Amino acid sequence: MPQHIATTGHILLVSSQLPSDSSLTQLLQSSGHSVLLASNADSALAFAGIRSPDLVLIDAPLPGLTGMDLLAALHKHPNTRHVPLIFLTPEHNPQRLLHAFDSGAVDYIHKPFAHEELLARVRVHMQLKLTRDRLEQVANERQQLVNLVAHDLKNPLTSVLFACEMLEQPNCKPERTPRYLQIINESTHEALGYIRGYLESQSPAASQPDMSITPSTHLGDTLRWLASRYELQLEANGVRLRVDDAHGNACVAIRREVLRQVGENLVSNALKYARAGGELEIFARAGTPGYWQLVAQDRGPGIPDNFQPLLFKPFQRLHAQDSASVASNGLGLALARQIIVSAGGRLWYEDREGGGARFTIELPEAGSPPANEYA
Repeated sequence: MPQHIATTGHILLVSSQLPSDSSLTQLLQSSGHSVLLASNADSALAFAGIRSPDLVLIDAPLPGLTGMDLLAALHKHPNTRHVPLIFLTPEHNPQRLLHAFDSGAVDYIHKPFAHEELLARVRVHMQLKLTRDRLEQVANERQQLVNLVAHDLKNPLTSVLFACEMLEQPNCKPERTPRYLQIINESTHEALGYIRGYLESQSPAASQPDMSITPSTHLGDTLRWLASRYELQLEANGVRLRVDDAHGNACVAIRREVLRQVGENLVSNALKYARAGGELEIFARAGTPGYWQLVAQDRGPGIPDNFQPLLFKPFQRLHAQDSASVASNGLGLALARQIIVSAGGRLWYEDREGGGARFTIELPEAGSPPANEYA
């Protein structure tokens, strides 16, 4: 069913004669618009800097800046460059009207005007503007969905590619073949699960479970799963994996699959940036009262101080030209933090004592999940 697009919105009315009970203000408000009043060009630009209106009506002449100057300034302003600018003028000078269009006006209304004409013109331009806004929103949502799908598929497909490459090696150890085949099978099913979920829901939010049911996941389950999935990949990159699940019975309030996904992002970062011959440690520990932490730390180069403020922002890559960053879209840590915050937790980075990187996930404690949670 087509979505209804509104025909009323926020109008910035600029006029040197602006009592709040003016007939023009009342006319617009009676038609359902909210009206912001500016008595001169400076006030109009100041209002535009605070909030982007849906339409601007400029009632010439104005004190100070001319109406043409104001049109040009609003047309260049980042908050109003895509906002319809309608010029009200008592003149009927063709050259002046052409100048108004050149300055950014989309329409003009000759004064005195018929109320029905003004409202009709406002309604048309308002609907066009709000329709464009809606189309831009849909385009942005679709692009976000594409980014999420691409990101979610990257880790399991990378695991599939790794296992295939290992099986092709002439010196592949026969006793490892079953494990490589298992990685291919599990990772393929994981990728298909992401695709199926997105196709069925058409939206990541729509695929979320009933939020009235508090999820619960054993940290030990996540630690063991990460070790099983990535130990051989880390080893192939010269990085030893050390897992400490002494607190593995601790439970946190997040879905198992979601915590695994965030954990994968942290491990894949170590795969890209930890030094060969180094070690990646993942373990659980008590956090602030009522919370548990999952920690991933390595002895790699760490994160430069100047990049740390950008670390959890989308599409930020540490070294845009190196081979590790070319394979990255810069979304992993931004999505990971968003997921953890949505679950009521925190995700942060800190330099490790003695050198290296440490990422910490902190989540609320939860009751024990059912026995089949380990399946």
